[in-house]
Amino acid sequence: MEQVELGTSLKKEVMQMDQWSTVRIGPEPHIAVDHMGAGELVIFLHGVGGNKRNWDDNLAAFGEHFHAAAWDARGYGESDDYDGDLDRLDFVHDLSRVLDFFGEERAHIIGLSMGGQIAMGFAEHYPDRLLTLTLCATVNGFPHLSEADRAEFVRRRKEPLVGGKEPKDIAVPVAKTLVGPKASPEAFDKLVDSISRLHKLSYIKTIESSVKSKAHTKLGEIRVPTHVMCGEEDRLSTPTIAREIAAMIPNAEVTIIPEAGHLINIERPVEFNSAALGFLLRHRKRG
Repeated sequence: MEQVELGTSLKKEVMQMDQWSTVRIGPEPHIAVDHMGAGELVIFLHGVGGNKRNWDDNLAAFGEHFHAAAWDARGYGESDDYDGDLDRLDFVHDLSRVLDFFGEERAHIIGLSMGGQIAMGFAEHYPDRLLTLTLCATVNGFPHLSEADRAEFVRRRKEPLVGGKEPKDIAVPVAKTLVGPKASPEAFDKLVDSISRLHKLSYIKTIESSVKSKAHTKLGEIRVPTHVMCGEEDRLSTPTIAREIAAMIPNAEVTIIPEAGHLINIERPVEFNSAALGFLLRHRKRG
């Protein structure tokens, strides 16, 4: 995989690359993005325990038809860490920076779990920059949790790390809560690897910020084609939750991936690619 450092003089050269390459988008914190292909821009957003590697089984399939890109959110993977607390809108504004770098006014956004929440925030704050919206295995904030439940949510995830453990030490038990009962050993190992690569301090900031997220109240104003996807066996963002989100968005479509848990694109990449790519192909604007 070729590594390309940001520079305005490189922009046209980067955009002409058909092979898989990586760019770092500034200013600080720099955002690392894997990308390939040509055409309308599609951006994949990973979940709270993920990174851009989560989309390795998907990027090439989409890159045959689109300019497909997967980012490491700030504080994840090959992207920079940052000072101070996390404001969830930081992710939203970073996403706008990615579009700017690639010279695109609008893009197809595909977000999974936390990435889906970022995508909803992007739809609210940058509605004119969307071509389509695909929300995967996500929830609309945490309005169903009491203050005590939110504090307990943070404590369970933060306490082992503050107590001296590293992400790799919690990777296996956390992964077991995410995958479906019929997930392959390969899919499970990919998820364990993903969690093991977390930046401990940035992950804690993200967890603390996540429970402060309020439900998006403007989903009914979304006017672009929207696809809500979920795994049949997802215990965190259940099919019921997926249908509730879809019901808030005009004309949204719903796809439930059979025998999949939370990480639908990793557990069932063929089925995920077929459904998600099929939706985009029906709604792309350029040939």
